[in-house]
Amino acid sequence: MSVILECKDLYKRYGSKPALVGVNFSVEEGGVVGLLGPNGSGKSTLIKLAMGMLQPTQGEVLVNGTRPSPATKAVTAYLPDKDFLSSWMRVEQAVKYSADFFADFNHDRADDMLSRLGIGYKQRIRSLSKGTREKLGLILTMARDAKLFILDEPIAGVDPAARDYILDFIMGNRPDGSTVFLCTHLIADIEPILTHAIFLNCGKVVLDEDVAAVKQRTGKSLDALFREEFKW
Repeated sequence: MSVILECKDLYKRYGSKPALVGVNFSVEEGGVVGLLGPNGSGKSTLIKLAMGMLQPTQGEVLVNGTRPSPATKAVTAYLPDKDFLSSWMRVEQAVKYSADFFADFNHDRADDMLSRLGIGYKQRIRSLSKGTREKLGLILTMARDAKLFILDEPIAGVDPAARDYILDFIMGNRPDGSTVFLCTHLIADIEPILTHAIFLNCGKVVLDEDVAAVKQRTGKSLDALFREEFKW
């Protein structure tokens, strides 16, 4: 099976402060991988390196076998942890903007998702609730026929009752054979959909293992292991 995302001896420092320290892992195509760790563990830094928004201090990150570039962004759909929508736009303008920008944007999938979530094309984004704006951002990301979906804290801003719905929505709308790389600190919520887990602590990988193997080896859930690893 092909590797879609790989880190090789990856370091990132901000001045004298280390954010990532000797990170090594590889992600095969087709799974749902959790990049898990507390706030400040280096998760968002790693994602920004994978998206080419930051440059490594040392080592490299490879997406689909190459360093981040316009070619890798063409096969990677990224949902940032901050609201990226322009308030002055209508929903239809945001959809058109995404379709113009990404050649793999799937209009039929976008139409279906918008309809199922009750979001109208004529609605102004500034009039949408915070939760609906987050859903629209997720729709615009999941409407792409990408090989790799990188989702940074996609459920952190929604209430607990909506988290299962959002995760089911992600799983139900990803293209066949695509990979989901999901960054979060909410382990218990996403554990049921994960096939592989990577734990980061203080910028270092402390676990990199298939979820089924972890449970068989330890007899514990990922959430229980996470609480042990990151307890105060």
